[in-house]
Amino acid sequence: MIAELVSGALGLVLYLNTLGADFCYDDSRAIKTNQDLLPETPWIHIFYNDFWGTLLTHSGSHKSYRPLCTLSFRINHAIGGMDPWSYHLVNVLLHAAVTGLFTNFSRILFGDGYWTLIAGLLFASHPIHTEAVAGIVGRADIGACLFFLLSLMCYIKHCSTRSHSASTWGWILGTGLCAGCSMLWKEQGVTVLAVSAVYDVFVFHRLRMHQIIPSIYKRKNLSLFFSIGLLIFWGTALLGIRFYWMGNKPPSFSNSDNPAADSDSFLTRTLTFFYLPTKNLWLLLCPDTLSFDWSMDAVPLLKTVGDWRNLHTVAFYAGLLLLAYSSLKSSSNKRECNGKTLMNGKQNTNGHSCHSDMEYKSLELKSSFASKEENGIKKHVVQKPQLPSTENIVLLALSLLIVPFVPATNLFFYVGFVIAERVLYIPSMGFCLLITAGARALYVKVQKGFLKNLIFYATAALILFYGVKTVVRNGDWKNEEMLYRSGIKVNPAKAWGNLGNVLKSQSKIPEAERAYRNALYYRSNMADMLYNLGLLLQENSRFSEALHYYKLAIGSRPTLASAYLNTGIILMNQGKSEEARRTFLKCSEIPDENLKDPHAHKSSVTSCLYNLGKLFHEQGHYEDALMVYKEAIQKMPRQFAPQSLYNMMGEAYMRLSKLSEAEHWYMESLRSKTDHIPAHLTYGKLLALTGRKSEAEKYFLKAIHLDPTKGNGYMHYGQFLLEESRLTEAAEMAKKAAELDYTEFDVVFNAAHMLRLVLYLNLIWFSPSLLFPQP
Repeated sequence: MIAELVSGALGLVLYLNTLGADFCYDDSRAIKTNQDLLPETPWIHIFYNDFWGTLLTHSGSHKSYRPLCTLSFRINHAIGGMDPWSYHLVNVLLHAAVTGLFTNFSRILFGDGYWTLIAGLLFASHPIHTEAVAGIVGRADIGACLFFLLSLMCYIKHCSTRSHSASTWGWILGTGLCAGCSMLWKEQGVTVLAVSAVYDVFVFHRLRMHQIIPSIYKRKNLSLFFSIGLLIFWGTALLGIRFYWMGNKPPSFSNSDNPAADSDSFLTRTLTFFYLPTKNLWLLLCPDTLSFDWSMDAVPLLKTVGDWRNLHTVAFYAGLLLLAYSSLKSSSNKRECNGKTLMNGKQNTNGHSCHSDMEYKSLELKSSFASKEENGIKKHVVQKPQLPSTENIVLLALSLLIVPFVPATNLFFYVGFVIAERVLYIPSMGFCLLITAGARALYVKVQKGFLKNLIFYATAALILFYGVKTVVRNGDWKNEEMLYRSGIKVNPAKAWGNLGNVLKSQSKIPEAERAYRNALYYRSNMADMLYNLGLLLQENSRFSEALHYYKLAIGSRPTLASAYLNTGIILMNQGKSEEARRTFLKCSEIPDENLKDPHAHKSSVTSCLYNLGKLFHEQGHYEDALMVYKEAIQKMPRQFAPQSLYNMMGEAYMRLSKLSEAEHWYMESLRSKTDHIPAHLTYGKLLALTGRKSEAEKYFLKAIHLDPTKGNGYMHYGQFLLEESRLTEAAEMAKKAAELDYTEFDVVFNAAHMLRLVLYLNLIWFSPSLLFPQP
């Protein structure tokens, strides 16, 4: 257990500097704005929505069904709210647990020696894990890996107890259940069943490819093939249920997410998709350049056969095939006789092959056949289960490296990314096993002590460099600004655009504008960046420039409802009512099919209808306004804040003298947001109109109390006091309103008008002879 504890502790220590990090990148949508985490949302919704809170069967859903991960986020939210510390703590603890479990799994392959510890330390320190551990949404990969290993360990236990224990069926049941849990953390978890089959065939039974078909034909190893059949059953059932639950439709993504998938050229798609695994392997071998996002043009498409990167592709697949072939071929110290493996002339009746003599020269393997002497009498210790050969370990490591990565290769369906570092969390286990097996094989084969030490220290140095790189890379995930700045080298368009959002939130307007323009320099047709730049310009009263960029954004993405919304608002404020009306109407007709974020789209459409209703209201078309408001309520998403919409409904009914309906909607506005000041003021006016003066005054005073720095509340309360002939108080309210909002024309105008009325009434009260002189 020492190796497990040491490697787990290293995995914990290396990520301690992430505990003070903020929410970054995808954390915002998966956690901060995900309605499924809120206590008022029924928890059962988690099992019907995707990872981002969108209904799984919706055409715009990413189909990323990870309810166990979302459930863990909800528990985090229930305990610690929106404090990112607790979310990061869970990620770090999970990584430490996975590291310890992986080290325990490595013990089955390498024995009790220090090679097991080396494998665990490699996994604990590998920098490719930083996105999965430091980025909170990477918890999906860590949780999937945890149950992946548990499922594999259950199957290994099933293999060892299959021939002599009734409990073996409990282990096979545990294999399936843990595989299902792994899949419910992240989709690739189901691939553990294929890895388990590789372990059973090539590691536990030590069969070669040419032995499998004869074994089936001669009905040998029936228990093996029965177990494989159960694995196939589990896999088919899990995949079938998964595909049915997501609506029997694959996900769809934008061309920027996966440019190769959007290419019209079959040659481009083929060459690029074959090259991408090579790039992923290089990230495992040399994780020097890492990025939060590899989409868009981060990896340029391979468009011709003459692209020099095709040489990398050829070398990669040739190396894999050579490694697999050398591991599958029969060892030199074995020969076949009637389909049975013979070892040094003796039949290996249990179906297991032994290590070569050279391999047993390593110190840690000698413990498998240890003996001791007591009182001059040699006593043999019970022999431990035989360790797999290097070839067997290489085969299993290759399966761990390749099989969990297959869903990300675009082989079965297009994925929504080019490269995603967190996807390599599970495959990195195979990589760490390969490095350890290779180092051990070299250590065993070399004869000189100097070379042995060199191999050992080189492996230790690799672990050290990996650890340092991990700690440094964790610093990039401290906050979004540092993360996006670190990604400019790899994906400048995406990094500059996201950095612009951060700088804007920090009120660094000139820097934010430069960041947006830098992003558009690298990729001019990014609708989101065009919209964000337009929004920045609009907020700084550069309306004509803002309109220009909104129109470019709409041209790039005609379904971008938020661009229509802000275009309409600018046109309405410029007095171009008819053009604004057409813009709002066009926005309201955009469907949410195949959209990445249907919730945000529906919110923008609702806001468009709300502003269209306000336009009709200002024009005196109250019936039309009510019709539009009702449509907005029908299309309103669950997360939309409806208080302003309800208040305007009440205003329209008020104008139509339908006071009971108006009161209903004013109350609905206050129920949805108890501190909504406009609803307090409008409801107070209604109460005053219907003779409930004392109640009305309470609502006016409550509005002032909620925000005593705004003049609007004082102005409305002053009007109420004026109607009640409380002239002195009314004058004080008018002066207060004008003082507070002296830049607001409506407030100042109404306050001045109120003061004139007060003065006029005072003149009548004190000097009626001035107005009505005696003859």
